[in-house]
Amino acid sequence: MERPAWAPPGIDISVPSVSRIYDYYLGGSHNFEVDRQAARRAMEFMPGLPKIMQANRAFMRRAVRHAVAEGVTQFLDIGSGIPTFGNVHEIARAASPEARVVYVDHDPVAVAHSQAVLAGDDRSGVVAADLRKPQDILTAPEVGRLLDLDRPVALLLVAVLHFLEDADDPHAAVAGLRDALAPGSLLILTHASFEGIPLTTEVAGGAVGVYRDIRNPLVMRTREEIARFFEGFEMLRPGLVSMPDWRPDAPERGEDGEAQEDPYAFSGFAGVGRKA
Repeated sequence: MERPAWAPPGIDISVPSVSRIYDYYLGGSHNFEVDRQAARRAMEFMPGLPKIMQANRAFMRRAVRHAVAEGVTQFLDIGSGIPTFGNVHEIARAASPEARVVYVDHDPVAVAHSQAVLAGDDRSGVVAADLRKPQDILTAPEVGRLLDLDRPVALLLVAVLHFLEDADDPHAAVAGLRDALAPGSLLILTHASFEGIPLTTEVAGGAVGVYRDIRNPLVMRTREEIARFFEGFEMLRPGLVSMPDWRPDAPERGEDGEAQEDPYAFSGFAGVGRKA
């Protein structure tokens, strides 16, 4: 197996990673053959997976612009993955040159590539840490250098919580982060669910099985279970909805005048909450 020059030393390129699989879905180049094989296996069951990821990214961009419009210019993006075009710091900076961003991921490729992309950017930083250990994130030097936790922060948990099993106590992790944030902070969240997927649960479950096989279980939660992550936050309009339904930009319209959106884009849920 040929090792790409950009692969950080010590990475086992025979083991798939969810952030590199996600990069593949988005058309990125920072993935290995083992990641592409896992992605293609999942797409045999759920061919619309890239559409879901694109809808996820589009929601994230709208939510970041909304945060800046509300005066929130500090961003903590946990489970940030491998930077692709239109990442948080680019979207936030376009709306406010003063925006500060800290990316957090536990995938060494995601961390190394983020550091390369952000080299020389003194208002952005990268932390190698795990969402399951919120204190490690909150006490990281880069967080202390770049973010003032006494002022509102936008916390992004985009397409990450569904990789935490109930045994990891994801609600406690979110609560630990929430309690460290100032009033007026925002929680920007997306989460996978069987609800909205244009397939039977049995067929969609085949894609979930691929993630289980690569030891990165994908936990599909119900809308009610996902809503629990917003405890301590006031939901902003329109609430917890499918990703394209959260404050859409003007949709593209087909020849019949109807808005065109791939059915897969409506898989799972997205929402933004404000800490009181």
